[in-house]
Amino acid sequence: MAGIHVTTTINGDAVEFVCQPDETLLDVLRNRLGLTGAKEGCGTGDCGACSVMVDDRLTCSCLVLGAEAEGRAIETVEGLAQGTELHPLQRLFIEHAALQCGICTPGVLIAAKALLEKNPDPSEEEIRFGLAGNLCRCTGYDKIVRAVQAAAREMRGA
Repeated sequence: MAGIHVTTTINGDAVEFVCQPDETLLDVLRNRLGLTGAKEGCGTGDCGACSVMVDDRLTCSCLVLGAEAEGRAIETVEGLAQGTELHPLQRLFIEHAALQCGICTPGVLIAAKALLEKNPDPSEEEIRFGLAGNLCRCTGYDKIVRAVQAAAREMRGA
């Protein structure tokens, strides 16, 4: 099969790659570009472990073809930190022990960031609803919700 040349922006940087027509964005990110934060948990868009932002829309990268990234702006968990300074969500996930095995964490962080960009002061119910597409088998979600609440307060300057 002939490869498809794709020009896109990932985490603010112009990126070009060649992928196969049937190759998912998740596989391109992990295997071609070395951005291994997004994980394959299910391959069917049900677990959220592969969540990224595509043109400011929360997206399961296992359901998008790499070729569909052409001309799009993609944000992965690798783009959250500014150099060595962690994003408040990342730092507060650590402080609140909101991660254990780490499989779901990158997708949850991206989903939480997407939520807080749309709603900087979400209720607990809104946080749980906003993260409902992300499955976690380890934490039981309470620590995740508390970390997102703390990050929301900090990001609002409250």
